[in-house]
Amino acid sequence: MIQIQNLSLHRGTQQLLAQTSLTFHAGWKVGIVGANGVGKSSLFKLLLGQLQPDGGELQLPSRLRIAHMAQEVDTSERSALDYVVDGDHRLRAVEAALAVAEAEHQANRIGELHAELDAMDGYRAEARAHQLLAGLGFAPDDAGRPVNSFSGGWRIRLNLAQALMCPSDLLLLDEPTNHLDLDATIWLEQWLRQYPGTLLLISHDRDFLDNVVSHIVHQAQQTLTLYKGNYTAFEGLRAEKLSQQQAAFEKQQARVEQIEQFVRRFRAKATKAKQAQSRLKELERMEQIAPAHVDSPFSFRFDTSDKISSPLLTLAEADLGYPDRTILKGQSLSLIPGARIGLLGANGAGKSTLIKTLVGDLELLTGERHEGEHLRIGYFAQHQLEALDMDASPLLHLQRISPEATDQELRNFLGSFGFLGDDALDPVGRFSGGEKARVALALIAWQQPNLLLLDEPTNHLDLEVRLALSLALQAFEGALILVSHDRHLLRNTVDQFLLVADGQISEFDGDLEDYHQWLAQQRREEQKRSEPETTNDSVAERSLSATERKELKRVQAEQRARLRPLKQQVARLEQQLEQVTTQIGDLETQLGDADLYSENRKTELKTLLQQQADLKQRQVQIETDWLDQLEALEQLEQSLED
Repeated sequence: MIQIQNLSLHRGTQQLLAQTSLTFHAGWKVGIVGANGVGKSSLFKLLLGQLQPDGGELQLPSRLRIAHMAQEVDTSERSALDYVVDGDHRLRAVEAALAVAEAEHQANRIGELHAELDAMDGYRAEARAHQLLAGLGFAPDDAGRPVNSFSGGWRIRLNLAQALMCPSDLLLLDEPTNHLDLDATIWLEQWLRQYPGTLLLISHDRDFLDNVVSHIVHQAQQTLTLYKGNYTAFEGLRAEKLSQQQAAFEKQQARVEQIEQFVRRFRAKATKAKQAQSRLKELERMEQIAPAHVDSPFSFRFDTSDKISSPLLTLAEADLGYPDRTILKGQSLSLIPGARIGLLGANGAGKSTLIKTLVGDLELLTGERHEGEHLRIGYFAQHQLEALDMDASPLLHLQRISPEATDQELRNFLGSFGFLGDDALDPVGRFSGGEKARVALALIAWQQPNLLLLDEPTNHLDLEVRLALSLALQAFEGALILVSHDRHLLRNTVDQFLLVADGQISEFDGDLEDYHQWLAQQRREEQKRSEPETTNDSVAERSLSATERKELKRVQAEQRARLRPLKQQVARLEQQLEQVTTQIGDLETQLGDADLYSENRKTELKTLLQQQADLKQRQVQIETDWLDQLEALEQLEQSLED
């Protein structure tokens, strides 16, 4: 049990918590929500001992094992596999102690440490690390690559894998889905549901919270308020609470009316298609939760240009990719105003390649790309945040685009994105990731695009901004293509899914639940392929495709991972057997001394005989263990060959 009693916390001049109290019970899975800047990450630092309270008490159980996901990007030259295994600090400590014991030939200590390794499932550590890497989207060959060869987002994934690798009673995860695709997000969701300890999770992904947590802590106005249930339950309870406050009533009703307008608009468009019906249910639910967000400072829109073309953009018989590698082959696509498309598919399948090609950042390898006469593209991707002028303010960014606009006009517009007062004049370089993302969205919205291409727009955005983005995209009258791991955003803003897989783009007939089932089926088929049968007409007798070669490498890596712990154990037992045999030989040399059997050396003789008996007993036990492990290794090797 973790207890916070009358606790106060400051960061600089800002007070984050003021005499707040809260209790977390063992085994709870708790979502921590609140606007950016209220101090959610500081709460984690408090639990980790990196900050001290300015008043009150924080009580943690003794010997509490805490694992947390590091936010900094490591530049280590260690392999990805070793880096992930490093997350199990106790395992590494035992391995280090074992190396010392073996170097100093401490037979008893070696036996104790091997027993400890076995108790902590240490011999399967690398196999478990391989599973974590695969679940988070890494290719089999990535395990051997140095950490510093990965991009920043992939290094954050390695930090997440390292946290999951660490045995813990309390797991602290701060925005774990920010750099994940949808497939990895679903995998992480399933992993966390099975986690036996206490989980504290900071997230702005409402579907992720709904599917993982049992409680919500809302951090606002310098206090922590506990709600029982998932995020949907929290919204309902908070909406009911706010509806009782007369001061919020009028603003609340205006927000409800705004939602109702969207529902009426899209009900008329909804067909019997499963995806359309699923979206309609989400829109209707938004009416119920609207009061919970009456105090949101965000009210932006994506207005379209006055002139519009149909189609806006087409691809015809196009090969997409890079000069040395084709990602998508022979694809045709036509985007018309009103199209609302969500892209599904595994990381690396080609979703971002398609978006970059539509933008024009990537040239077609073959085929044709045609732009409508009045095409105006609004493009959001994470690298665009780095392209912002860090010395310029949000206001100056807009002034450079529209020097003829008045300061008041620009300030009013920026206010809808939450940049109020002097915030609009601050240099972008001082902003958080979420604030930079809002600047990028504001620049897109100001230019009134008629085609929006959004690649993971919700990274770093808090829940209130995500809701405002959903509303803005619902009202957008142009065409939309969206890549996102935020299932709530997808359900509320797109009418059609395209699946990018196996070098092709095809319509996905279903909703996100169907996609979840499709992923599960893909994994089952992948498991079957990981145990290939060797027949006369097997894959080995013909040239392998690139996909098959990749799959074969993955299978071989998994087989090596299964064999490695047994091989290591056999080698260790052989080394122990050699050490014990040498010790017995030394004792027998001493026992061959005729003078040892004199009356005055009886005690020494008795001691040596006892040591000899103990060593021979240990020799028999090691030989038995060695034969058992050797047999197990041979059986596994045989099964992998069959």
